[in-house]
Amino acid sequence: MIIIKTPSEIDLIRQSCRILVDTFKEIEGHLKPGISTAEIDRIAEKYIHSRGGVPSFKGFHGFPGTACISIDEQVVHGIPGKRRLEEGQIVGVDMGVIYKGFYSDAARTYPVGKVSDLKRKLMDVTKEALWKGIEQARVGNRVSDISHAVQTYVEKHGFSVVRDLVGHGVGKDVWEQPQIPNYGPPGKGPRLREGMVVAIEPMVNAGTYEVYTESDGWTVVTADGEPSAHFEHTIALFKDHTEVLTEGI
Repeated sequence: MIIIKTPSEIDLIRQSCRILVDTFKEIEGHLKPGISTAEIDRIAEKYIHSRGGVPSFKGFHGFPGTACISIDEQVVHGIPGKRRLEEGQIVGVDMGVIYKGFYSDAARTYPVGKVSDLKRKLMDVTKEALWKGIEQARVGNRVSDISHAVQTYVEKHGFSVVRDLVGHGVGKDVWEQPQIPNYGPPGKGPRLREGMVVAIEPMVNAGTYEVYTESDGWTVVTADGEPSAHFEHTIALFKDHTEVLTEGI
């Protein structure tokens, strides 16, 4: 069931998103060679609590971290730990916040120092694909109009979209209906309605779209070991416009 939010509920989600945006800004200056992913996670958790929020991922189905931190071939759900960032890597950070019972969700991929031309292009294409999807996220369109826009843009640039993982509704829970795939023909799926809040999140691989989950049960990696990038915004649909609630990351 797709949950339609009232204006007052969207305002609480908006406040949750503001804490999340500021948390990304808090960690950005620390994403340098030498820092461990556990240290990044601690900085994020401390900041979220300082703002009166709660990390929404921590404990969700047993996930141990505040942030999913995924490096190079890791697509999503990387577990924070002893691994340290190195020059030339790209690192995806995916976080969520609960504030007064309402959820936000966003992700961004960062370069660690100077990265290769391939990784830079991969990040740029993934970020732009997210905005191509957001352009189609308007009342009256269907879910797969978002999907098709993302896939078309990504594949035009020679990359692939992950099939096994999707975007989703968000707001009263960390994960709600509808699912929002990053591929498919236009004009399919539920129609987008006023009051919907969703997270659109292209996960784009430099090589094959195939992925698998590592033995830790969480970390999803590319099947061919090529790098992957991930960008995500939480958005709200209104009658005459769409608001990117996590804009500014």
